[in-house]
Amino acid sequence: MRTRQMQETISKFKDGRVTLLVATSVAEEGLDIRQCNVVIRFDLAKTVLAYIQSRGRARKPGSDYILMLERENLTHDAFLRNARNSEETLRKEAIERSDLSHLKGSAKLLSAELASGTVYQVEGTGAVVSLNSAVGLVHFFCSQLPSDRYSILRPEFRLRMHEKENGCVEYSCELQLPCNAPFERIEGPSCVSIRLAQQYVCLEACKKLHEMGAITDYLLPDMGGTEEGEKNESTDEGEPVPGTARHREFYPEGIAESLQGDWILMQKDSGDANVVLYMYKIKSENIGFTKDSLLMHPVNFAVMFGTEMDSEILSMSMELFVARTMTTKTSLELCNPRTLNMTQLDMVKNFHVRLMSIVLDVDVDPATTAWDSSKAYLFVPLIVGTSDIDWYLIENIAYNISWNNPLQRARPDVYLGTDERALGGDRREYAFAKLRASMTSHNKICHPTYGKRGAVADFDIVKETGLIPFEEIMDDIPDGMLLMADGFHKVSELAGVMITAAHSGKRFYVDSIREDLNAESSFPRKDGYLGPVEYNSYADYYKQKYGRDLRCKKQPLIRGRGVSHCKNLLSPRFECTEASTNEEGQDKTYYVMLPPELCLVHPLPGPLVRGAQCLPSIMRRVESMLLAIQLKHDIGYSIPASKVLEALTAASCQETFCYERAELLGDAYLKWVVSRWLFLKFPQKHEGQLTRMRQQNVSNMVLYEKALQKGLQAYIQADRFAPCRWTAPGVPPVFDEDVKDDDFISDKRSLRLQNNNCNEEVLESSSDLNCHLVHIQSDKCNKEAKDDSSEYEVLDDTDGDSSSTEEGEIEGDLSSYRVLSSKTLADVVEALIGVYYVESGPKAATHLMDWIGIPSRYDMEDGTRARAGCTVPETVLRSIDFEKIEMALGYSFRERSLLVEAITHASRPASGVPCYQRLEFVGDAVLDHLITRYLFFTYTDLPPGRLTDLRAAAVNNENFARVAVKHGLHLHLRHGSSALETQ
Repeated sequence: MRTRQMQETISKFKDGRVTLLVATSVAEEGLDIRQCNVVIRFDLAKTVLAYIQSRGRARKPGSDYILMLERENLTHDAFLRNARNSEETLRKEAIERSDLSHLKGSAKLLSAELASGTVYQVEGTGAVVSLNSAVGLVHFFCSQLPSDRYSILRPEFRLRMHEKENGCVEYSCELQLPCNAPFERIEGPSCVSIRLAQQYVCLEACKKLHEMGAITDYLLPDMGGTEEGEKNESTDEGEPVPGTARHREFYPEGIAESLQGDWILMQKDSGDANVVLYMYKIKSENIGFTKDSLLMHPVNFAVMFGTEMDSEILSMSMELFVARTMTTKTSLELCNPRTLNMTQLDMVKNFHVRLMSIVLDVDVDPATTAWDSSKAYLFVPLIVGTSDIDWYLIENIAYNISWNNPLQRARPDVYLGTDERALGGDRREYAFAKLRASMTSHNKICHPTYGKRGAVADFDIVKETGLIPFEEIMDDIPDGMLLMADGFHKVSELAGVMITAAHSGKRFYVDSIREDLNAESSFPRKDGYLGPVEYNSYADYYKQKYGRDLRCKKQPLIRGRGVSHCKNLLSPRFECTEASTNEEGQDKTYYVMLPPELCLVHPLPGPLVRGAQCLPSIMRRVESMLLAIQLKHDIGYSIPASKVLEALTAASCQETFCYERAELLGDAYLKWVVSRWLFLKFPQKHEGQLTRMRQQNVSNMVLYEKALQKGLQAYIQADRFAPCRWTAPGVPPVFDEDVKDDDFISDKRSLRLQNNNCNEEVLESSSDLNCHLVHIQSDKCNKEAKDDSSEYEVLDDTDGDSSSTEEGEIEGDLSSYRVLSSKTLADVVEALIGVYYVESGPKAATHLMDWIGIPSRYDMEDGTRARAGCTVPETVLRSIDFEKIEMALGYSFRERSLLVEAITHASRPASGVPCYQRLEFVGDAVLDHLITRYLFFTYTDLPPGRLTDLRAAAVNNENFARVAVKHGLHLHLRHGSSALETQ
């Protein structure tokens, strides 16, 4: 086995990549092998010393040393007894000499040796190399130099004999090192023997190598660092190593400083104070068409901030994927500042909380909600077609008495004590049924998600809120009116209105009033069901399922469609397949027929809620852009903030852009710049040292640490936007840090035990809550997805699916924290380098690297010295046909010494010209950068994975070999290998 292969094997055994090492007696001494748990010796040692040395390999506490002996072999038994006795004698002697008194004269002896020049000692570490060990150290140093299978690197000795006048003969030795060593030749002093001459010249070489930094203060070859941190995914204890995808930590979510404002904490009783707010109108334009009229409504809202935002916010445009065949392009437009008094501010805050509590399904009381000055902005409605605030609508909604009815407020999730994804159906509907079942048992049950607010639900919702109409008015219903649970309403005004079903707590948009149907109409059968009739009429259905005796059975039924949960509209959620295109003309909408007397008109208009469901996605993008603008100002180099945001957005966000392409380019540019800096800064370092030093500057672990130092973790967008975990001002999410503590979880367990008896009944009833839906579509599409009018209902589960996360990412429940892998932070650093390079060139990328703390700048003297090359002997210059090489390359060299170095193989005997390994190191980085840049700008639509494949196909040794042979460059290679000569 070659020395390099042996060193690589031992290195793997040290860091745990190899756990079983089979070795010959060479492993007894001279090799740095880690402590072993088990040492098994097949052949007995030949001497007691060899036995003790191999015994020392099992010096780890609790390790086993196993010897294999031949049965009935008396010689083996005698040797083992003798070895054990000798080991015990040595142990006793070592204990008795623990005071080291016998070494009192050793310091004087070492000083004498140093004075005589036979020993070289490093003062800082005490490491010593003597005449006896110098030759071995030089050989070991040469074995660690970079080489390939065609070059065997070893020192060469040239002896000279000197005859004295008195007839004595002395010898001097010249040491010649391989051409990739820091120096090639050194002359030793004259000595009385050949052996001493070799030892002295090697000792001088060791001194010079240490002075030049080629060997460390421990007198070992300088390898330029280690790569163990990159090779291992985990430590010996199983913990993930920083810089890898498996290493993840919690980080607080960043909030832009421009969003902060104490004005939002002002109360109505603050006197006659006024506040000036900057209003930004949300402009929306629909691209495409959908049959759903609600989706076609514009977003008539504005956002009010305490300070004026950066101008780049106005140039930002975002695409909202609201339907399969339609997107909404939105942007912000600055309006004139608005001055609000405390009454108006209180009214706007009240409206904002009421609106967002319904959109996000979080039951919040505007009078008691907690406001946070770190995120200060409010939503206000606008009069259609203008930039004026709709104060009438704000006042009508903010102080509507309908909010006193708990059914009109939000229905947040409850803690179910099980895997909610396994329940099937609508888990909120299940939660409502479970809560209602517990109420009828007359036990006071604290609503689990109200643990922070202390609300107690100890009443029967249906009876306490007056949902049953008065008998005396049932017979006198005016024409054109419907008697609903909260009074009379005009039929002509109900289209598009949002209503709440008293029997289920669900909300619906009114699609139409079915004059041809009433409660006595036949109840439709389930699709494909051929058995006996289960329900005779709608009235019979509500009687059996909900215990409700409908009293106004002649009233027409309301055809409604469910109000979907708030969705992430920033991600393309619809696959444009041929099948879906062919089915666009079919009606696949799900409707439900509702008795008017079980419905309440919601205080929020349907179109208003539908438009407000876009606000979380819009503000997510605005908040992210403000963070990108803030980071751009911190960096101090102007490029478009949208590009900075792209570099901060991971692919796991599933948005229309991410940092992966920029990361690919930034990684190549970073490798090139650091390689250039190392090449010029350390002209004495060989390729292996430069490679390891580069790894120490560009590894994921280093970039991760630098990202933390600059606080980049607060700016990164690494998980798919989930509105249920988004925090709106004044409307904190249900699952927050205060709720998810140990006491809260224990309360949930007691609640689960308390309601255990009614769980079976609730599950049975909740599974049938949707059985009265009327599915209007062709038979072909029974199992297909719903179309535009109900796509939000179809995709409820997909928005919360954690399986869509990127490698190394986790979706957590905590709203103010997120989990990032350290590799993500490192990738963002490379992506930032990439976008700065694309937008403003190398100067901008170098500025960013300086800001991050990555070395990139070099002195002009270093560049001049590198371009000058080495001094090439005249004999070498005459032996090379420069004109032919330059003609093949199509380039004339000003410094031909660099060309000589580029064609010199490591196997070439030293001639004053270094080999091409250092140039290969920097050339590999140049080539990688140039090809990556070409592919990046040429194939602008290809994903990063395809770009990586193209680069791998273009940059490989076989292709380069073919090019070299095609142009005849191989004929000019200067080498000293017989194996290469025969090829």
